[in-house]
Amino acid sequence: MFEALAQNFDWSWVRETVFLLYAVTIVSIIVIVVSENRNPVKSLAWVTVLLLLPMLGIVLYFIFGRNIKNKRKLSRRNRRRLKRREASRNVDPRSMGLSLESQQQIRLAHSLTGAQFYDGNDVQVFTHGAPKFESLQADLRSARSFINLEYYIFENDRIGNEIADILIDRARAGVKVRVIYDHVGSFTVKSRFFKRMRQAGIDVFPFFEVTFPQLGTRINWRNHRKLCVIDGRVGYLGGMNIADRYIDGGRKFASWRDTHVRVEGPVVAALQYAFAVDWHFMGQPLLTDAILPDIPKRGTIAAHLLTSGPTSQWSNIAFMFHKTLCNAKRRIYIQSPYFLPTDALLKDLVTAALSHVDVRILIPRKSDSMLLNYASASYITQCLQAGIKIYFYEAGMLHSKMIIVDDDFVTIGSTNFDFRSFEHNFEGNLFFYSREFAERMLAIYREDLTHSTRVIPDQWRKRPLIKRAIESVVRLLSPIL
Repeated sequence: MFEALAQNFDWSWVRETVFLLYAVTIVSIIVIVVSENRNPVKSLAWVTVLLLLPMLGIVLYFIFGRNIKNKRKLSRRNRRRLKRREASRNVDPRSMGLSLESQQQIRLAHSLTGAQFYDGNDVQVFTHGAPKFESLQADLRSARSFINLEYYIFENDRIGNEIADILIDRARAGVKVRVIYDHVGSFTVKSRFFKRMRQAGIDVFPFFEVTFPQLGTRINWRNHRKLCVIDGRVGYLGGMNIADRYIDGGRKFASWRDTHVRVEGPVVAALQYAFAVDWHFMGQPLLTDAILPDIPKRGTIAAHLLTSGPTSQWSNIAFMFHKTLCNAKRRIYIQSPYFLPTDALLKDLVTAALSHVDVRILIPRKSDSMLLNYASASYITQCLQAGIKIYFYEAGMLHSKMIIVDDDFVTIGSTNFDFRSFEHNFEGNLFFYSREFAERMLAIYREDLTHSTRVIPDQWRKRPLIKRAIESVVRLLSPIL
């Protein structure tokens, strides 16, 4: 009987109904994407994916395309409570003899996030993992009051377990230890690794834990920061995660070249403020007492911290990069593992180069992502046409995120020169204003160039057609990679 019904049943209306619902869904998502008034390039990328790969596009949109801009991480009242403690050593940049351009950049940072500006800081720079982790471990062992540690990746490997053991030892000694790790970044790490720390009394929380049904609203938002504050007086920030590959290069590379800094001085209060905001965002109590109001001066370097993320009203760090690049008069030196600039930042670089500013971009010959490698390569031709000097780092994986502008400005942090860092990730960069520090970082940059190969325009134009085609296709997806 059922076979007879099935044979006589008119299935055409079912197919038409399913097709209609499918078409309505696609059109509705496209309308949502357009109505959100995002970056037109990004919106066009999503529309392209939805039209060319509709089934896959729907899944990708609900996982990676949602918008959480203006989602408040901290109430205005709690923000004021933290700022009152952080601002006790804030310095007026006009009193320091800084250039008008530097003063504009500092005022912009304050307008964007309320970022405070501090002088009197000492900065130690690490370009490889072994010395950085030796220093970090020594500082962790010396902790007497608290340790606040926040990393995108916290691996269950040799260095990860060494640091976990130190944290456990300090917690048992009465030190308050707090750890934030990114759930996506540390997705392959077994839960027992973090459970061991929790059992020792450490407060350990995954940032934006990806579980059902929150998968589609959380997996794309990643806490990419790598910072640590010890006793409110010593801070670390930069590009190195906690993983052995920063020491031995891992399985794919001879070495991982990165940049991380250790800071002492008043600017440590800004690092602690950033951690306190993220800690409260995890549903934990506000850490007002951990921001020390009387951090003594330790050096001569002036700096401020700027954070950004998908919840911010503005693209904070991207805005700062815009302002800094536009202010450049002599040089712009960039290091980044990936080079996927927004259209505006690419125009800034091209404009600077056409104005005879010395613009150099140093990226790895081969990165840890083949897809991003192709996407980065797609921007090189336009850069070469404008006179921008492009270099491929040959000695391993270049993971450093650094920009040097003119003679007195450097920024170092977790922010890659790409769409994801500017729009999707929670990032943090320190911005330094010091001739002495800029000279120090210029020497490091020039040393890196000795391990690099400059891209010659004539040779670049001769690369295989199939490679150029792949680069062009992948570039269409670069705003959502």
